[in-house]
Amino acid sequence: MNYKLELNTQKPNSKIVFNTIIFDSFKVNIVERYIGSMQSRPTLCEALFKVRTLDDDLIKRRDGNVRIKIKGDQFEAYQELIGKLSSYEYKNKLINRKDVEQDYVHFILSLVISNYQLN
Repeated sequence: MNYKLELNTQKPNSKIVFNTIIFDSFKVNIVERYIGSMQSRPTLCEALFKVRTLDDDLIKRRDGNVRIKIKGDQFEAYQELIGKLSSYEYKNKLINRKDVEQDYVHFILSLVISNYQLN
């Protein structure tokens, strides 16, 4: 499945970061909320995501809700993946960027598959 990854779209000094993964038939909008100073080591405190059509229509989960909050062990795994995506090694191409991006996309896709009924 083809995808395009758009990372860290935010306003300057905002404590909210938006990431988007665009697939062939839908997209996933991820919202991260941080605490602390954005200039020096902010701490991720919450991550939510929503699935939309390419026309920006929201897709409801199996239980009828729209968004999912990443919690528990999944949140810890998400923090680790985001840490890799914002690392010095990733930014300076010292590690395989494609592998890091694929791990992130596969993690989010696994959450989407387990919570949404996609046709």
